Amino acid sequence: MKVVCGMSGGVDSGVSAALLLAQGYEVIGVTLKLWGDVTEEAQNIATQLGIPYYVVDSSSKFKKKVVNCFIKEYSKGRTPNTCVQCNENIKFEALLEKASELGAELIATGHYARIESNGKSFVLKKGKDANKEQSYFLARLSQKVLSKTLLPIGDYTKTKVKEMAKDMGFITKSESQEICFIKNDNYREFLCDEIPEKEGAIVDKNGEVLGKHKGFWGYTIGQRRGIGTPRDKPFYVTHINADENKIVVGDEEDLYSDNLIIDNLSWMSDFMTETTHESSIQVKIRYRHKPAWANITFQDKDAIVKFKEPQRAITPGQLAVFYQEEAVIGSGWIK
Repeated sequence: MKVVCGMSGGVDSGVSAALLLAQGYEVIGVTLKLWGDVTEEAQNIATQLGIPYYVVDSSSKFKKKVVNCFIKEYSKGRTPNTCVQCNENIKFEALLEKASELGAELIATGHYARIESNGKSFVLKKGKDANKEQSYFLARLSQKVLSKTLLPIGDYTKTKVKEMAKDMGFITKSESQEICFIKNDNYREFLCDEIPEKEGAIVDKNGEVLGKHKGFWGYTIGQRRGIGTPRDKPFYVTHINADENKIVVGDEEDLYSDNLIIDNLSWMSDFMTETTHESSIQVKIRYRHKPAWANITFQDKDAIVKFKEPQRAITPGQLAVFYQEEAVIGSGWIK
């Protein structure tokens, strides 16, 4: 059976391709050109493994659906998650299109997550490595995509994958940076070239003016450094008011909240259908957040999440992912 394996040039995708070969699949390596030039590492690994290799230029679509969305979200005072958006709108769709062109039945990636079938549908589950698991980034994938996707390293730890890569003699690039199209993850510098500066007020929760900013898009919820309003006790960004061009700051305890509203819901199971439904689930509000217990209710097309305990720095624009034990059951964007 033919499998198109997405290859970035890193150890995760390289080992994924090698594992698929060992399992008897006919593997085809594919690198997506998203931003900038494609490096040679993926080609080198494909050559070493003796598999066909292709580059697919998805840069135009990536700029339109990911980069432009990134800029637009920050201009609204929101903090987007580009990896989730890329997986949902670019990466898996492009791999499936290339697989269809090459006559391959399946695709594969080097994500630390697992996909299982329960007989009725496909279930996305957390990867075995608690420190690396990446089900959060795949939570927007459809049943169609899940049914055609393999995740070969989901049952391995990152340490084990690195050991296997070393044993295989792979010479790979360093770990990917958080935002692939921004040098050194300096998003403020990137946005300076995209969004005009506009001076506004930095205020406390009572509305008292404490200082000035040059653009609210240069801040994010929970930020402590670089606010520019020094005092003995540090300030934290607690709210971004794009409509009034204001940054609200406060003490660390002001970052905590026990509720949020989510829109653009997407579900991987029959967990909910009725707006009156209520259930206790675990909710993850960003990638490195520990899932927290919450009750969820539905109002029109939105979900209202009420946490059992207040959570720190709930940030509009980030993805909230719903879990039942190890399984992803749904997700939505924090409104």
